[in-house]
Amino acid sequence: MAGVNQRQSFRRYCALALRGLLVSRSRNEAHPFGGKLNAMTDPHQPSTPGTISAEEFHRVQQSPEFSRLRRTFRSFAFPMTAVFLAWYFAYVLASIFAKDLMMTKVAGNMTVGLLFGIAQFASTFLITGLYIWYSTKKVDPIAEKLRDELEASAR
Repeated sequence: MAGVNQRQSFRRYCALALRGLLVSRSRNEAHPFGGKLNAMTDPHQPSTPGTISAEEFHRVQQSPEFSRLRRTFRSFAFPMTAVFLAWYFAYVLASIFAKDLMMTKVAGNMTVGLLFGIAQFASTFLITGLYIWYSTKKVDPIAEKLRDELEASAR
């Protein structure tokens, strides 16, 4: 009988997770992986002190500050993603269609293709560093302000 209840709980958990309703766990009802469920997973339960209501999340989501946060994040993430994908596909296409170029020896057994591949790794670390810098300077301050506002409403 316990196995059936665990399966039902697991199915309920999966259904909630797929709907995007499982956020934090602060309710007395346990779920199959430990922890607790909150009002976000059960619309019939009233909000308790210390939790943030769905209405408050929606209010912040509709705010100009949240729009600014999304715009700031996207202004870096989308162009950088496009640049990296173009760079990556250039490498893949060059290895398919420009084999002679990729096999050109630069020094000893070092080829253009090998240098191109190493540059892929280097550019990945560079983009990660740029993202950390940009996020720390531009995105995090806006996100912290919104988070503080939400946490203040939960008190």
